[in-house]
Amino acid sequence: MNMPSPYDIVNAELFTAGALGEPGQRVFYLQCLGDGSLVTLRCEKQQVGALAESFGQVLADLPSQPLGPLPTELELHFPVEPAFTVGGLALGYDDQHDRLLVLLEELVVAEDPDRVPEGATARWVLTREQVHAFIARAEDLVAGGRPLCPLCGRAIDRDGHTCIKTNGHRPH
Repeated sequence: MNMPSPYDIVNAELFTAGALGEPGQRVFYLQCLGDGSLVTLRCEKQQVGALAESFGQVLADLPSQPLGPLPTELELHFPVEPAFTVGGLALGYDDQHDRLLVLLEELVVAEDPDRVPEGATARWVLTREQVHAFIARAEDLVAGGRPLCPLCGRAIDRDGHTCIKTNGHRPH
């Protein structure tokens, strides 16, 4: 019988994403508070965006129902001390309790490909309201990065960048 992970939260009070640092140097986090625990996980910007997009697709497939008030306090709680770095994400839905589930798996780098160690997992159970608020927060976070070059689509630093579409002749 599998024991629950110490990172599992069934009664979430807070579910959010956040980033620390300057655009281009930001570190992204997922955070869940509940059941007497605050769990922080480090992740990539693309994982935050993909999680929000996937949650949106899951919500679109569910029967609609009236929502309660959406959470508004979505800032990261400090200290931000990640338990692990996220490698894999999976979503689920508990129709009996009308809850969304997210399973987060630790990124594990194996030195020996024949013996991959088992990583940690976190399973968070969330309300529709928490997920709706997360989607909006995640979209803002992802959009808050460096602007993209209209020619090549790469991020532009504060000092500009040398665009490959101009063969390096014109900085942007």
